[in-house]
Amino acid sequence: MKTRRIFAILSFSLLAACAQMSPHEAVQNTNIRRAAQNARTPSDHDALSNYFENAAKEMQTKADEQKKLLEHYEEKGYLYGRQAQDLKSHTAALLHKYEANVDENIRAAATHRQMALEQAKREYAIREGQIVNAESRAHSSK
Repeated sequence: MKTRRIFAILSFSLLAACAQMSPHEAVQNTNIRRAAQNARTPSDHDALSNYFENAAKEMQTKADEQKKLLEHYEEKGYLYGRQAQDLKSHTAALLHKYEANVDENIRAAATHRQMALEQAKREYAIREGQIVNAESRAHSSK
């Protein structure tokens, strides 16, 4: 009975982890891609950076779950009979996918953080340049 319960819980978690992207997630992905293409201000890039950092944290959580599940399959593979090897390889593939997504999201966050910094520097330089130009015009008109 206890073995069946554990198997049911693990099967359900595996099923949930393997589920395809929901329509909401697909729309959200499209919206993020569009937002990244249209980002013009430092705050736009900061918001995108925060989004990608949060996505990396979520993927890391999923990767950690898959690591635990893989360890369980390796330790208790005898509970799953012939399916044990399939479960191990499938879980390892998901783990690899999630870890790759973590790296990708961290890189995207860093890129947008850098873009925000560069954009802020440019805007600051433009503002300072306008102030300097206004001051030089004021002095030259006297």
